[in-house]
Amino acid sequence: MNSPERGEVWLVDLGLTAKVRPALVLSVPIEDTDRALVTLVPHTTSLRGSRFEVPLPIRFLRPGGFDTQSLVTVPTVKLIRRLGRLNDQQRVAVEARVRAWLGLPGPSEGRV
Repeated sequence: MNSPERGEVWLVDLGLTAKVRPALVLSVPIEDTDRALVTLVPHTTSLRGSRFEVPLPIRFLRPGGFDTQSLVTVPTVKLIRRLGRLNDQQRVAVEARVRAWLGLPGPSEGRV
C-alpha cells in the first residue's frame, strides 16, 4: 500500500466500538524508517453541535462532519481503502479545529 497522504479520506477499521468509518489523514506521509502509523480525524454522521466538529458537505461521504475531539492513531494496516481527498479549504478548516482542541497556535501565531 502507498503511504496515505495528509488530506486524504480513508475507510478505516477503528475497532469494535468505533466501527469501520471514514477518517481524514492528518499526519504526514511515513517513510521507511518511521513506524507504520497514521493519525486520523474520524468522520461522523451524528453531529452534536460541538465547537470541535467540522460539518462539511463532501460529495463522497454521507452528511456529517469531522470530530476533532476523537483523534486516533492507528497502524496503516487498519486502512481499508481511499475514498477521496478534501480540498485545501476543507483540510485547513479541520486542521484549525484540531489546533483549537489541542490548544496549539495557529499558523499566524508562530511555531514553537
